[in-house]
Amino acid sequence: MLRSRSVKAWVLAVLAMLLAVAAAGCGSQNGSTTDLCSPPGIGSAAAAPTNLDAAAAAAGEDRYTTATTKPLDQIDVGALGLITPGKISVGTLSDAPPSICVNSAGTFTGFDNELLRAIADKLGLRIEFSGTEFAGLLSQVANKRFDVGSSSITTTDERRRTVGFTNGYDFGYFSLVAPNGGKVHGFSDLNAGTRIGVVQGTVQDDYVVNTLKLDPVKFPDYNTAYANLKSGQIDAWVAPSQQAEGAIKPGDATSIVQNTFSLNNFVGWAVNKGNQPLIDALNSGLDAVIADGTWSRLYSEWVPRQLPTGWKPGSKAEPAPQLPDFAALAAQHAQQNPTGEQAQQKSTLAQLGDTFFDWDLYRKAIPDLFKTGLPNTVILAVTSGVVGTVLGMLLAVAGISRTRWLRWPARVYTDVFRGLPAVVIILIVGLGVGPVVKGLTGNNPYWLGAAALSLLAAAYIGEIFRSGIQSVEPGQLEAARAIGFSHRRAMNLVVIPQGVRRVLPALMNQFISLIKDSSLIYFLGLLATQRELFAVGRDLNAQTGNLSPLVAAGLFYLVLTIPLTHLVNYIDKRLRTGKSDTSGTLDPLDQAIVVERG
Repeated sequence: MLRSRSVKAWVLAVLAMLLAVAAAGCGSQNGSTTDLCSPPGIGSAAAAPTNLDAAAAAAGEDRYTTATTKPLDQIDVGALGLITPGKISVGTLSDAPPSICVNSAGTFTGFDNELLRAIADKLGLRIEFSGTEFAGLLSQVANKRFDVGSSSITTTDERRRTVGFTNGYDFGYFSLVAPNGGKVHGFSDLNAGTRIGVVQGTVQDDYVVNTLKLDPVKFPDYNTAYANLKSGQIDAWVAPSQQAEGAIKPGDATSIVQNTFSLNNFVGWAVNKGNQPLIDALNSGLDAVIADGTWSRLYSEWVPRQLPTGWKPGSKAEPAPQLPDFAALAAQHAQQNPTGEQAQQKSTLAQLGDTFFDWDLYRKAIPDLFKTGLPNTVILAVTSGVVGTVLGMLLAVAGISRTRWLRWPARVYTDVFRGLPAVVIILIVGLGVGPVVKGLTGNNPYWLGAAALSLLAAAYIGEIFRSGIQSVEPGQLEAARAIGFSHRRAMNLVVIPQGVRRVLPALMNQFISLIKDSSLIYFLGLLATQRELFAVGRDLNAQTGNLSPLVAAGLFYLVLTIPLTHLVNYIDKRLRTGKSDTSGTLDPLDQAIVVERG
């Protein structure tokens, strides 16, 4: 009873915290942070960087931009090799505003995606965006999980060996971000003893490794990298200029100390190498939106910064777009907001509080976590738990079988699936099996992710069942056989039930692990409505540049896992101690008889 009350107290306490946070913010209409995934407008115009690294002069010649493009009326949209006819399936990211992100309405947007949406309209095609990780995006495009990859992808020669690219629609700078007053003042200060942060798989990662010949600290996303810089875990951060400028807030003890050109050509959309018709169609659409002013409008709304000298978007035949004088606008804004009026630098403790405990962001995160994240997490965990338990029992029985043709395959399966990292299994199932069964799944990897989690769970659950069954005393099987049971019936009716009872706590622990592992299916690419708790928290983290939404998601994991943890402890205690002894207590009828006889 006491343990049951403690479980209820834990759950009620966490729920009360969530409700209190939501209630506290209900009357507040002015959030403490801005939505980074909204167009900043021309008021944020920036001039071309003046503190350029000398290596920028070594930028290579453009060898890939096409001389011209086909007119739109000559494009056969029925011959574009799309995964779903009439619809462009796009893999994108949610954590790099203002280029690619998910806004507060749960829509994939940003300059890259809005421009691609405008091109799809020109071609008369529908478009569908799915979120994924950059580390797997190019492989997903190459394996036809997506028609197009949209993620401010710099078109390096190495990447062209994996996928094809459109003409350029943007041209980015790299920014070197470092603490104010620190030892890093430019790229020349970076050396083997400097901890340099980059996002894994990006062109900045490639630049630090192959151009600077240094070993960087690699992070999964931009916000995590910048948070590590602010906390002093790294000495510098190399990032795209847009992300660097958007991440630095007034009062931060960091600044952009130097910039450099992207040395490996322009930014384009990734397409399967064998799908030249789609590449040609996107190039034609890009020229069309440049010609009618759509590119200039979106560029001015989302990323208003001066283009580098000698570069323009689209084909070589398309005239340069007409843009406002961003340099003059930036100078005007600088005069209106002199550096002496910058916000006062915050203390480390204040920065930690703002980063992890912004109550307004807790309020903002909770509705999406309840509506989208929690149901998807529960669906994935319960589905994979049930299927994994059934498969695990089959593996356990096969693993202790007297027939080696059952025993050895079960052992091999268990060794392989327990030995591989979970994310590798998820990618193998999603990218390997996905194209084969896309007719059944509609090229939607949601249930493939659940299947991958089930296969992974089965390996662990099978070993749990096997250890429990083999822990039953041999005498139990011998006694069952002695009274006439066959070996099969003795196992099914006597041995296996006892073994399962002994491992129930371990099974519950495995289910808790599944709840947390459900976040890994985001690598396969999900629609905004399919995001689980961690993905929802991370998307809000990207919108705000604040880690409070991830802490809010963590509270939901606690609501799910704490009751299960205490249930495990309760089951374990009951199995070890059994029910309390009530043999000395008489029921009411027996007590009445005793009293009457007395």
